[in-house]
Amino acid sequence: MNIATAIPASEQRDSRAGHYDLIVLGSGAAGFAAAVTASGKGLKVLMVEKAAQFGGTSAISGGAIWIHASDQACAAAIEDSREAMRHYLRSVIGRGYRAEQVETFIERGHEALRWLEANSELRYSLRPLSPDYYPDAPGATERGRALEVLEYDGGRLGEHFRNLKMPPAGMLLFGAMMVNRVDIQHFLSMRRSPASLWHCLKLMARYACDRLRYPRGARLTTGNALIARLATTAFANGVTLWLQSEADALIVENGSVLGARIRHAGRLEEVRARGGVVCAMGGFAAAPLAAAYRPASAQPHLSMSPATNSGDALRLGEAVNAATGEGLAANFFWAPVSEIRHANGERERFPHLVTDRAKPGVIAVNAAGQRFVNEADSYHHFVQTMFATGNSVCWLICDATAMSKYGLGLARPSPVDNRALIDAGYLHKADSAERLAQELGIDAHELRRTLERFNADARAGVDREFGKGGNSYNRYMGDPDHRPNPCLAPLTRAPFYAVRVHTGDLGSARGLLTDTQANVLDTAGAAIPGLYAVGNDMNSIMDGTYPGPGITLGPGLTFGHIAATHVAERLSSATPHRQEN
Repeated sequence: MNIATAIPASEQRDSRAGHYDLIVLGSGAAGFAAAVTASGKGLKVLMVEKAAQFGGTSAISGGAIWIHASDQACAAAIEDSREAMRHYLRSVIGRGYRAEQVETFIERGHEALRWLEANSELRYSLRPLSPDYYPDAPGATERGRALEVLEYDGGRLGEHFRNLKMPPAGMLLFGAMMVNRVDIQHFLSMRRSPASLWHCLKLMARYACDRLRYPRGARLTTGNALIARLATTAFANGVTLWLQSEADALIVENGSVLGARIRHAGRLEEVRARGGVVCAMGGFAAAPLAAAYRPASAQPHLSMSPATNSGDALRLGEAVNAATGEGLAANFFWAPVSEIRHANGERERFPHLVTDRAKPGVIAVNAAGQRFVNEADSYHHFVQTMFATGNSVCWLICDATAMSKYGLGLARPSPVDNRALIDAGYLHKADSAERLAQELGIDAHELRRTLERFNADARAGVDREFGKGGNSYNRYMGDPDHRPNPCLAPLTRAPFYAVRVHTGDLGSARGLLTDTQANVLDTAGAAIPGLYAVGNDMNSIMDGTYPGPGITLGPGLTFGHIAATHVAERLSSATPHRQEN
């Protein structure tokens, strides 16, 4: 990694340097929100992406956003006061609650979304039901804050479609077909619901037609749809995208950031941008230094962050004396992750977010064969409990009934043949719980006792040990067609299956400290003119807590828009004659 420096104006090489109004480093949702806003306000924008494809972690995310008082929620006549939102966030965030930042998000999040939907291809719909992750906390809601991105035709990206980051094959059907949360539920229900069967048949017909024209399905959902929608507008607005390019240093003049030295196409380009630079490079979860900010463990920790999320914003910020967050509740957004090693040596990771943990007939046990957590709690809380109980790895276990209905990790439900996963050592299978314990190397006697206790509770519909299915969020994540508790069923039918799960994360929470305009602050607390940080490069306004679905993308879109608006206003004040588009 290059040592970052801030280049004084006197030492700049002009040669073939480009001139822009704004440079956006990174191409995730927050970066695209900034680029779309700036270009929509008439600014000339350069977007710089380190990877060979654009989209970053956002492109493989669920794509949901968490916003207060969106137009969609208001249209549905959902009552959700600002005070209720504040109360909930104070309760979840705790001592790390920063009132000014949170208030900005509450007050301006829906404004940012409204502007982006009015001035770009971005479109969201309200989730009919989506409880906050801590539904019993004061101010929590059952619906109204979570929004789902609408599906999108990737063909509308034209030649750029091939450069859109594709989710890992394990997160797709047939290796190249995208599905969203609703689609998954239809596939799980297709054998007992004619409506679900018809939904799935239409999806597969569309996919078959797409494969005649494209190397993968062009019906984009979740994070891929989010990025594609923003990118379509950005490119139409004239935003320039440099792939496989990296910011080497910032250009600084009289204390203001006025561009960056960028490694592009085999050479260093010194690119000036009179409005400055927005850091949106995805944080540092894939950097070697990430280990210093996680609880120590002898077992591997598995991050879902791309290798390019290597802390470049921290490196660049250090050169201009930027301040970074300290003492967060968590430095990462946690998620349990499993991994398979393919025959060619490649490793593929799978985040256990929505498809298995909360379902009936699935439990998590530690190396002693004991349950230690409510499996249906949020992925962030699940891993927090792994750390707190000293279980840096655990096993998700299910019986044949649950496997047939829901699958487990990368293993798909019936009628998919999962033998390749068994052969690869990812999925473990045994004809009895005792033999499964022997294969996993855990205490067979203790696992049998665990199953006896759990099965008795499951038959009664009440988990007396950990309360699985005991709140609205748990039940929302379970099987709505299963009674009496959508999260509980006994594990009784052989064969039994298991997948090894590690602590993991979806990205880093610790980042550069900013003000309410997303302007980076120095160690004295003063704004550094021309330097902004958004997304996971911005220190989490949630302090590393995870109150609900989309709490990274919601603030990412909000502050990406705010940062670009601030740049446009600064430049407009400097040159009053400049007109917006």
